[in-house]
Formats: sequence, C-alpha cells, structure tokens
Amino acid sequence: MPDSATGWWFFLGVTALYLLSRWFLAWRQARRDGVSDPVSAAFADDEPDEANAALATGGFRSYRQFFGVVGAAVVVIAVVTLAEGGLRLVLMCTIVPVLVMALAYLDFRQAQAARATTRP
Repeated sequence: MPDSATGWWFFLGVTALYLLSRWFLAWRQARRDGVSDPVSAAFADDEPDEANAALATGGFRSYRQFFGVVGAAVVVIAVVTLAEGGLRLVLMCTIVPVLVMALAYLDFRQAQAARATTRP
C-alpha cells in the first residue's frame, strides 16, 4: 500500500477510473438492450455467483484477465525503469488510464459472458 499522500491519491484515482469504466460499459450495454432506465440497470449490474466466487478466492476468471494484469504490470514497470523525469510522468498519465480501462473492459466482457451462460 502507498506510504505517501500522493500514492494514496494515485491508488484512489485508479480505483475510481476502473469503477467508472465498468459503470459506463454496463450503462452502454443497457442502452443497447433497450432498458427503460439504463442508469439504474448499470448500478444494478450484478455478476453471477460463479464470478464472485473466483473474486473471493483471489483467482482470475480467465487467462485473458491474468495475462491482462501481468501485461499491464510489465508495461508499467518498463516505463518506470526506462523513463525519467517529465517523460515518465507523461507516459504514466497516458498509459495507466488506458491499461485500467482495458482491464475494466476485459472484466465486463467476462461477466457478460458468464451472465449469458446462466440465463435460461
């Protein structure tokens, strides 16, 4: 966990970006499905029990999620070790949000596929 206030703001910002991305994807899907109130449907977007069981044990639900997290970590570590100064800041401010939104998209698609298999 972060030791400084800046680290905590970064951690909270990344978490908020992930949650907003997931909510936006659920809202957009509800609009496509023709739901009368897509905002409420996006907030009520629940994942199936199988998906929550994987999260409770700390596991990944698919290899895509695992390799997405590992790949994102490798990219961030490469930027931190290879870049310095202003270039590092610019790269981190552009690459990290893209990686976080890509991981939110992978999670959303995985949950959507799980819901599709559990529906009658």
